[in-house]
Amino acid sequence: MQWRRSRRSRRPRLGGEADRATFRTLHTAGLAAPALREGLTSASATRASRHLRALLGVPALALTDDRAVLAWDGADDHHRDHAARLAQQVATTGRTSAAGPDDLDCGRAGCRARHAIVSPLLVDGRIVGTLQAYADQTSGGLVRATDEVTRWVAGQLELAELTSSRTRLAEAELRALRAQISPHFVYNSLTTIASFVRTDPDRARDLLLEFADFTRYSFRRHGDYTTLAEELKSVERYLLLEQARFGSRLEVTLQIAPEVLPVVVPYLCVQPLVENAVKHGLARTDGTGRISIVARDLDQVCVLEVEDNGAGEDPERVRRVLAGDLDQDSVGLGNVDQRLRTSFGDDHGLVVETAPGAGTKVIVRVPKFAPGVSVG
Repeated sequence: MQWRRSRRSRRPRLGGEADRATFRTLHTAGLAAPALREGLTSASATRASRHLRALLGVPALALTDDRAVLAWDGADDHHRDHAARLAQQVATTGRTSAAGPDDLDCGRAGCRARHAIVSPLLVDGRIVGTLQAYADQTSGGLVRATDEVTRWVAGQLELAELTSSRTRLAEAELRALRAQISPHFVYNSLTTIASFVRTDPDRARDLLLEFADFTRYSFRRHGDYTTLAEELKSVERYLLLEQARFGSRLEVTLQIAPEVLPVVVPYLCVQPLVENAVKHGLARTDGTGRISIVARDLDQVCVLEVEDNGAGEDPERVRRVLAGDLDQDSVGLGNVDQRLRTSFGDDHGLVVETAPGAGTKVIVRVPKFAPGVSVG
């Protein structure tokens, strides 16, 4: 016997009016959140203000910075000058205030902005602006509701500042990573190329071109993201130069699923992992160093693994590195971990499997499609 669920049963059932009111409130707040998560600007305030006004059910609502009106939604926008003055007052006192007809006298018949509740937007202890609710009359309930909505808006703005500061940190670390592109690697590469000039000039010329392409990619000035295909091209150039240096001591295996080549990844997120494998893995062993780079297509996720058979690391030291306790030898790992988390969320940081004498495997899980992440 076949069982089939009816269409009607797929819809959530909301019990009473309280349930429906809760749903409407959460839905309306959810509509305002994306704009607020961009920070407090004229554009984001304009997009969020109509949803915030609906949330409070008032005739008019204003969002301001600490001195000027960023957005006014609803009727009676001739009160903008009053809103700017009230914003400056509240920015000075730091407390919610109420304004009445004497403060908002406009002389216009039918104006519904007879009263205003002005609540400060506190972000990380700083007053960055105000939320102002306008109505023809006020009540204790409206004052409490305005304060609650203002606190929620401030929370969204704090998240926006956190995201912005994480992005700035990642950009600063990327600059540090570029600066760290090992002077020893540059020196060793040029020395290796020079050693082939007389014995094998064709190979010297090819290596010099690979070196030029590698440095051009590593120091490019535009774009936070690239494709995995472009990132792996740079890695191959790096490994060609290192194989010219180490000779038979370095063996490299690549297994790349074609389906993941278009996946968008943070710029310079793979090469540091491979450089770490060469530097910390192969440099500590007298035998043949083996590096394996595997990229697999796993449904909605690309899984990248960089593994070496080197001396391994103390897991506690790796944990400290990924927690932000960086040292000069590990800027690459910490940098990549931070930028992956900033781009895709905390579930997409590096996973490092290692132990002294057991080699190291670094695992990266990148979503094949992520909102706001693109090559631009």
